[in-house]
Amino acid sequence: MSCWETVQNYAFRSLGFGERLLPRSDFTLCEHFTLIGSGMIWNVYFGVLALAIGFVMATGLALAKASANPWLQKPANGFIFLFRGSPLFIQFFFAYFFFLSLKSTYPFFGPFTAAWLGALIVLFLNTAAYSAQIFYGALQSIPKGDVEAADAYGLSGWLRFKRILWPTMLRLAWPAYTNEAIFLFHATTLVFFTGFPAWQQRGDALYYASYFADKTFNPFVPYPILAMYFILLTLCIIGLFGAINRRLNKHLPQTAQKRLSIRPNFIR
Repeated sequence: MSCWETVQNYAFRSLGFGERLLPRSDFTLCEHFTLIGSGMIWNVYFGVLALAIGFVMATGLALAKASANPWLQKPANGFIFLFRGSPLFIQFFFAYFFFLSLKSTYPFFGPFTAAWLGALIVLFLNTAAYSAQIFYGALQSIPKGDVEAADAYGLSGWLRFKRILWPTMLRLAWPAYTNEAIFLFHATTLVFFTGFPAWQQRGDALYYASYFADKTFNPFVPYPILAMYFILLTLCIIGLFGAINRRLNKHLPQTAQKRLSIRPNFIR
């Protein structure tokens, strides 16, 4: 089988298209790159959707945490503490068996035991908690002069938040939020190593890399390929978030603009 035929057969195998059976012997580099690259589709799926939904939820949590109303502040504090205080790996396990117990009573929860939905929920709740803490810190760091200027212009309520507080919060939080986005994409590799099963061997990039390592007893080929894919993905995130960061700071002098400082989290 030529490399092009391998790409045609396995490029979208993680989604259920193409060759059904995985290669069993005489593994080629092309098969490594193609199948691990196919699994990256799931990592991107989990990362993009969790980040998008988590961003909206994190904004609401940050506002609730900064609120003087205890009915908003205490639940937000509890949620953030719960998901920041427990390991993501354990959250996956608890969520899977929780959804599994609900499924036995209510069939409606059947899809929640699948990785595409159940694991996605865990990821966006986790990143929402971490991002909310970042946004809360940014809200606390907004210069008082900005708020006083908004009051002087008669801005209040939603208009003040939309025009003054939210843009300033994003500008201050964006470098730290970029690190959270990178970590979230890296954390997607945990999905198929927890309770959520890979249906018909349709796993993510790490799933296929582990498959090759187990079959060949040589981890020094599939895992560097996996690392290369994630490095490329990280560079894409840095480029995209860097462009957004420049957009958020375009009104500032060049010397006052905050540069992105990437500090990967190895352990959460």
